[in-house]
Amino acid sequence: MMLENQLIKKTFYETFMTPGEKDPVHLLGEAFLEGYKDGTADISAIRFAQGEVYFHKKDYEAAIFKWENTHNDLEPWAKKNIADCYYELGQLSTAEEIYKSIEAESAVLQAEVLLQLFSLYIDQGNMEKADQIIKQAVAFHPDYGDVTEMARSFFEKHRDWKSAIELAANEAIRTESQRWFDMLIDYAERGYTKLFEPSYFLKCLAVLYELDQGRFEQLAEALWTHYQNDQAYFSWLQEFNELFFHLGANRKQSWKRLSELYQDTYFELISGAYLLRDVENFIPNLLTNWIKIANHSYVLFASAAVLAWSEKFPNSLNNEIVREAEDLIFQAKNEFDGLEYSLELFNSIIRWAESQKADRGYRYRWLMQELMDLQTYRVFVAGASGNGKSAFVNSLLGENILTAPTSSIIVFRGGEETEIRKVSDDELITLNFHEFQEAIDRRLNKQMNSSIMEFSLPAPILQENRLALIDTPGFNHRSRLEEAVENYLHLADSVLFVLDVNDPFTENEQEILMYIRECAPHLPVHFLVNKMDEIYDEHEAAAILEETRSRVQAYFPNAKVLAYSSYLRSRKQQHEIHEFFRSLNHGVTEADRVEKMLIFTRQFIHHLLSKWTEMEEKLADSIRWNEEMVAKLSGAINQLADLKNEKVRTITRTFDKVLAEVKEDLTEKIPEILRGCSEMIQEDSDFRSIHLELNDEMNRRIDAHVHERVLPKLYRLLQDWIDTANDELNDCQAFLHEMGEGFNKLFGEERLQLLCDFRVLDDWQRDADRMTSSVELEKVNIFLRRTPYQILLKGAGKLFGVFQQNNLMLYNRYKQFVENEDYIDVTESIIKQLLLQFELFEKTLERDISIFFRKSFAALNQTVDEMKTEIYKKEKDLEKMKTNPEMYHDPLTLFAVKLRQYEWMVVSANRGFSSVTKPS
Repeated sequence: MMLENQLIKKTFYETFMTPGEKDPVHLLGEAFLEGYKDGTADISAIRFAQGEVYFHKKDYEAAIFKWENTHNDLEPWAKKNIADCYYELGQLSTAEEIYKSIEAESAVLQAEVLLQLFSLYIDQGNMEKADQIIKQAVAFHPDYGDVTEMARSFFEKHRDWKSAIELAANEAIRTESQRWFDMLIDYAERGYTKLFEPSYFLKCLAVLYELDQGRFEQLAEALWTHYQNDQAYFSWLQEFNELFFHLGANRKQSWKRLSELYQDTYFELISGAYLLRDVENFIPNLLTNWIKIANHSYVLFASAAVLAWSEKFPNSLNNEIVREAEDLIFQAKNEFDGLEYSLELFNSIIRWAESQKADRGYRYRWLMQELMDLQTYRVFVAGASGNGKSAFVNSLLGENILTAPTSSIIVFRGGEETEIRKVSDDELITLNFHEFQEAIDRRLNKQMNSSIMEFSLPAPILQENRLALIDTPGFNHRSRLEEAVENYLHLADSVLFVLDVNDPFTENEQEILMYIRECAPHLPVHFLVNKMDEIYDEHEAAAILEETRSRVQAYFPNAKVLAYSSYLRSRKQQHEIHEFFRSLNHGVTEADRVEKMLIFTRQFIHHLLSKWTEMEEKLADSIRWNEEMVAKLSGAINQLADLKNEKVRTITRTFDKVLAEVKEDLTEKIPEILRGCSEMIQEDSDFRSIHLELNDEMNRRIDAHVHERVLPKLYRLLQDWIDTANDELNDCQAFLHEMGEGFNKLFGEERLQLLCDFRVLDDWQRDADRMTSSVELEKVNIFLRRTPYQILLKGAGKLFGVFQQNNLMLYNRYKQFVENEDYIDVTESIIKQLLLQFELFEKTLERDISIFFRKSFAALNQTVDEMKTEIYKKEKDLEKMKTNPEMYHDPLTLFAVKLRQYEWMVVSANRGFSSVTKPS
């Protein structure tokens, strides 16, 4: 190795030096001359040494000459040194070519050549080749010098994290060095390991587990954390858990971070974000590993999770693991914050339900808020119908609130002011007293109302005792009893059952009470014997009370029995009832409330499951209803089109009548006016110009007739026409308003407004004013036309008008012509000129009437388009529901698993029987 170090550093020449010799050039020159003359010495070795000396003195040409003539075993090294010279001279291409041509058996020389090429490519800026050559060097001789460190620095400098991770992983496995594992952990913590499939790191993890379990946990946590939001997450969970299972880890080792990771991951997987098919294959392995390593802080959660999962998915977990969980759960230290975890679970279900638009859950939210209030004690007031329960509640509150048999659950609580709220699944609204009475009246609501009425009022007994009364409908039928008990019994901290002193503790009442005890075995039950005022003999009353107490305590040994009269108010009774409630309220335990919250959470899950079918049916019904509405709206559009066409015909026809009447008048009057102009012709008229005078007078008289007679009449006719059109269009608006109201009743909202544009009437009025006030008739050639007779008359007038004796003849001829002419062409010309703008106006009527209906058409068409879009969306939703029911059911199943886990933890806390263990 010493020789190879000399060859690498180019100090082979020192082997020729004697102690104290300082001039290697002179010494090697003499040795070369002597060897050359002798012929026996290895002058190639001397040449090689001379080349080294010249290289150090930067005489690269001399060095190259010497090394080119080296032909012994040093020739490969000489070739490498020649390439080094060209490298120093900056002739990189030549150097590269020589490096690549070197063939040598020495692994050291091969490694040196690769490293030189690596440096050369970096200087060339050819990072791709540099990357390839350094990887080649690492693969060829990873233990040579600093080759792996050079590679790591190069990869990190160029942010080639894939290559850097491959190097660290390979070296960690090969060398089992903590340094390389630490690098891998660092890369994982920075998130670079997501570039690889999880299976790539399994061998590293297996090796590290045997070397250092602390670092194993670090690497596993870093990989786990950064795969969490990656598409390879499930692959990681499956493959890591299979590996970890076979590594044989146990809780004797310290696995704090992994314990926490297992818990967080399990909760995430059953959070409702995933389907069962996504998680059910690897959750059993995950739970198995979790319970094997869970430390004291997590063993309760782990064992409860195993038991809950095995209940829901029998045979998915090994029996030994389940038995181990059963042992551990009752040995575990229970530091379970039940209120926080239970509320978080409920809120996660609410968020999921909102995302699915399944249920707003206002009623269950209200129930949860009530249970979180540990300061208020709630009494479930029950009793058979006719026992005076309502009278008792009224007397207790000091107000006549319950005036008729109720159909609702009413919660009375103390408050500074009276406030009434109705809490249902879909809404939370405030009511006035009249609305409250209507809402709870059984006569108006035959079925049990699923809403809760919250009635806050300043009642001293409620405020002083921090008390809330849960008033229920009177029970005669098992169905009504079951609905009230199952839905709201667990809201209560105790039951106060009202008996009738005239027939206390009947078989029917016993049946009701047994059912209550069956549903809530540990819920305290107490009794109030009501209507004591109806027993007039005190001894008889005392005997009945004692007998009732005896019979009651045979079933309920710890029950209190209180005598009461709703109509007799005495200080003694007031004191006793206060003491009674005060004795009940010794504070509420958090554990009791956690149990109740879990019960209502399970109810909510069942409620949401039942919503699936309801949602499917509602979607189908909604689609059918929307399709029917689209058909009706399309019919309305066609009806509106028919109405529009009808109004176009009607209004146009009436306008035609106006014009026809004017034409008829003009056709009759114009010829009369023109014939009347014959009076202008006298025997002494100047017949040379009479035709001009007649033409002017005829035009003047026509113009006067048009402006004084025709246009005023036309204006009146148009006003009548506009009034008629207005009536017609108002009838249309009334019809459309009625149509819109009909549709809005079907919609249940003011969705459709069918408005008409009455501005067209204003436009018509302006046009009528304009057309009848600004008419300027052009002068008509009435007597100047070139008809044969007129030409003869005008010619005769000019020829004979100069002779007085011819006037009589011309007079008679002109008179006869004017009075006998039909003037048809003239009349038609004047009518055409006068009515042209009215005829043009008539052509715009259809457009104007279309404008009148335009908003209504637009509203109807827009509504149809909206409903078609709604139908399309709902059809997609329905198809999704039918083809992928697991999208809805699976999250609820996983919520139920988590709920069952918490129920097991409550059982552990109680170290015994709990109502939550009752099968659902």
